[in-house]
Amino acid sequence: MARSILIVDDYATFRASARSLLEAEGFDVVGEAENGVTALRLAKELEPEIVLLDVQLPDFDGFEVAERLRELESAPVVILTSSRDDYRSLVGSSSARAFLRKDELSGAALTAALAAT
Repeated sequence: MARSILIVDDYATFRASARSLLEAEGFDVVGEAENGVTALRLAKELEPEIVLLDVQLPDFDGFEVAERLRELESAPVVILTSSRDDYRSLVGSSSARAFLRKDELSGAALTAALAAT
């Protein structure tokens, strides 16, 4: 069964690349957002199982968005992503399940991140 996912990143090229890669590996990309406000609105409307969430967004950072997503009635699993590895150590104290570097994104890496506790 395909797992529904919302991709949140301010860089359109990354969103398109991630969509293509994840759809090819069986994920159902239900939407894309370029900032935190749009991400919260779409997550409420679309109720994705997973949100792939960039740490650095133009309005608020991914940690704040993850905290707000946790408050939704159908709270998705949040996987934070960035091209910078130094955010990895901050995930444990956040509302996110895991962290993936953008250059490590794959269906297998995402599945492994989802299995993390």
